[in-house]
Amino acid sequence: MPAKSRFGRLDAFTKTVEDARVRTTSGGIVTIGSLLVILWLTWGEWADYRKVSVRPELVVDKGRGEKMEISMNITFPRMPCELLTLDVMDVSGELQMGVSHGVNKVRLSPESEGSLAIETKALDLHKDEASHLDPNYCGECYGAPPASDAQKPGCCNTCDDVRNAYASISWSFGRGEGVEQCEREHYAEHLDAQRKEGCRLEGSIKVNKVIGNFHIAPGKSFSNGNMHVHDLENYFKDESHTFTHKIHHLRFGPQLSDAVIADMQQKHANTGPAGWTNHHINPLDNTEQHATEKAFNFMYFVKVVSTAYLPLGWENISGRGRHDEMLGATIDTNYKGSIETHQYSVTSHKRNLAGGPDEEDGHKERIHARGGIPGVFFSYDISPMKVINREERAKSFSGFLVGLCAVVGGTLTVASAVDRMLYEGANRIKKMHSS
Repeated sequence: MPAKSRFGRLDAFTKTVEDARVRTTSGGIVTIGSLLVILWLTWGEWADYRKVSVRPELVVDKGRGEKMEISMNITFPRMPCELLTLDVMDVSGELQMGVSHGVNKVRLSPESEGSLAIETKALDLHKDEASHLDPNYCGECYGAPPASDAQKPGCCNTCDDVRNAYASISWSFGRGEGVEQCEREHYAEHLDAQRKEGCRLEGSIKVNKVIGNFHIAPGKSFSNGNMHVHDLENYFKDESHTFTHKIHHLRFGPQLSDAVIADMQQKHANTGPAGWTNHHINPLDNTEQHATEKAFNFMYFVKVVSTAYLPLGWENISGRGRHDEMLGATIDTNYKGSIETHQYSVTSHKRNLAGGPDEEDGHKERIHARGGIPGVFFSYDISPMKVINREERAKSFSGFLVGLCAVVGGTLTVASAVDRMLYEGANRIKKMHSS
């Protein structure tokens, strides 16, 4: 048997002769309709293939020795900048007192005048290098041993040197009356000039990625054994000072540009209800707290969860995963590598340092402890788990081809059945009319 005949017996697509074919108007309409349906469904398959969704994963955080950026913008309308101190400490034993790097203090006009910005300086506001003095000058420390960080070893040439010397042995400093360096620098006059002013802290700090806290409290801070203490004398001398505050924003991790956030939101919408949560929404943003008493503190307990966002092709970007390089930077659409950031949840607590029952908030049964430091305290804990949000295609290319074949085959099969039904129906009607 010829080879052509053998293959002909296997033909599953038998043909009819041209003379046996009947073309109808209804068949032409069904054909055009089926082609339009095929084009529409094919476009849908292509859109599904091009769609990027986000798949969340929960894994154990295996990062070690990392740093974490904390960005803040907090306004204190009734606290002058001269009295505010920012301290950071963690369980690793690291203590940063009087943080000045990366954070600015913005002096604000009195609250009655709208709290407008007057001046912006680093946290170390009261600094005088005493360069105008005799090079051989060695200022007195007034009974205290010279501080280890004095500008001239063994001497107290500036008011800050004297204050640090007093702090090193836990002495209260006050307004510096009778201290030559402070009178020369008009320290008391600076305090009086800022007495009714407010202050805004803005900027970022780097901390170890371990359990810790940072707080904003009045007066010079120092350590006394295992205790962390602030010199509160100047704070309590003025009745107008309170820790009423507004948190404009508090963020753990790098800043994301609006374009990046919009792109993430779009991909989250593509994923559906089970998709990625909006990590860039910080729960403490625009939080306001009011205090009518001086001896009052506010505590925020923050649970930080490490979060990574892995865009398509992130593994091909050189230098990916270098978390330290992103500290202090804003991530825009030009950055294609992995994004390491953090989400957090928070609970808050406030109390009067005089202690007693919490009747103002309607909890008579709650008794506050007595004592403490007035201020705003943020205690953060690091979760051992990490959320990874991975971008991926909703459909592979082979899946797209399978879907395309299903669209074409299914549509033509249904169209053939519809055409057959219309043809048989038309024939029966003709027969009924002819009889």
